[in-house]
Amino acid sequence: MTLRIAVCAKQVPDPETPPSAFKVDEVTMRVVPTAESRPVVNGFDMQAVEAALRIRDSTGDDVAVEITVLSTGTDFSMDAMRTALAIGADRLVLVDDPAARDLDGTATARVLAAALEKTGPFDLVLCGRQASDWDRAYVPLAIAEFLAVPCVSFARSVEWQGEQDPGWIRVERALVDGY
Repeated sequence: MTLRIAVCAKQVPDPETPPSAFKVDEVTMRVVPTAESRPVVNGFDMQAVEAALRIRDSTGDDVAVEITVLSTGTDFSMDAMRTALAIGADRLVLVDDPAARDLDGTATARVLAAALEKTGPFDLVLCGRQASDWDRAYVPLAIAEFLAVPCVSFARSVEWQGEQDPGWIRVERALVDGY
């Protein structure tokens, strides 16, 4: 059996960069990369990559796990985007298109959903809670809507339940009063 996991990831300005190192183009209202403000993969998305790797580690030898990381945007820093490969993902799919420069969250979700359909099928799609640059947190929900698949938001843990219920993933959702 092969379990195919996709992880959606976004390249963002490094949130650890001191504010004095950020430069903003006043005309386009965009952050201009500088030597001090290198792009990174969104930290919440890296947590999703780590969740996929934990699933792989817990499946044992009976299940092969393939992890694909997908992203859309422009001007990718390959050093940043290869981070997921360096820690164990199998594939990196980048939708690098100048038209992706000005995508809002809904359009981003449409592009990622199309990329998931084209490169899939996937048994599980993981996304980070939100992106550290705009903090809108609705792209994962929109992807699920466009793909017509269930979505569990604010996952606290994601675990393979192969020994108890073959082929199942158990997700604990964080709630205000527990999980």
